[in-house]
Amino acid sequence: MARVAFLGLGVMGGPMAGHLHRAGHEVTVYNRTAARAGAWVERHGGRAAPTPAEAARGAEVVLACVGNDDDLRSVCLGDDGAFAGMAPGAVFVDHTTVSAKVTRELHARAGAAGLGFIDAPVSGGQAGAENAVLSVMCGGDAGPYARAEPIIAAYARICRLLGGSGAGQLAKMMNQICIAGLVQGLAEALAFGRKAGLDGAAVVEVISQGAAGSWQMVNRHKTMLDDRFDFGFAVDWMRKDLGICLDTAAEVGARLPVTALVDQFYGDVQAMGGGRWDTSSLIRRLKG
Repeated sequence: MARVAFLGLGVMGGPMAGHLHRAGHEVTVYNRTAARAGAWVERHGGRAAPTPAEAARGAEVVLACVGNDDDLRSVCLGDDGAFAGMAPGAVFVDHTTVSAKVTRELHARAGAAGLGFIDAPVSGGQAGAENAVLSVMCGGDAGPYARAEPIIAAYARICRLLGGSGAGQLAKMMNQICIAGLVQGLAEALAFGRKAGLDGAAVVEVISQGAAGSWQMVNRHKTMLDDRFDFGFAVDWMRKDLGICLDTAAEVGARLPVTALVDQFYGDVQAMGGGRWDTSSLIRRLKG
């Protein structure tokens, strides 16, 4: 068992930190809103710290799941940042979905301080975090990854090192590109079936067992048919992620025509007031 710190206790980070505690690790947590950290400690035990640096002090592995590039820099850098509290040889694991650019920047800063840095974005959503079945895509150096992997195992169904620094973030971009197309296709199919007078649930029961089947189809078709979207991965966050995908595609010379189109569709959902709706809310655009 290890001394670990977890920074960021949102809908993903809170359950992940809880699994670390249940696995027997000594967990110190930090959250920008201190009341949330206090509530986590009341529920799980462990200790809350007032700054990332204090949370990281003495930890062998520091893990983070925050919002975006700027949030990640904020918890890593400066006098109160995690890097300031970490001892040489400790490993920082970033579960946030951010740009490969900031990942490589922080990897270099960590290396200069004698720290390991692993980019490790996750897929599986809130349910995956709560049920400890996340898929974790990692980039970085083999030594720090080997030290971090047994810790990550507390909430991962699969965890793999896919290349050097930034490889995990690039893999997460591939993940989001796949999801965008799948959700739009599912939305169109369900909307088509409704117009054609078919029982969407009955059709999905059949086609989900064939080549059209997907996680999105199995787990989202019922709520899409019921017009319920007050849960899951928010459209605002998906647009943030797709923006990273599109920016990176421009940098590397890749073409993402479907992703660019679905990103615009999510913009329509935001304009409808659905920024916090689940990504499956794409079907709302097709009502009428």
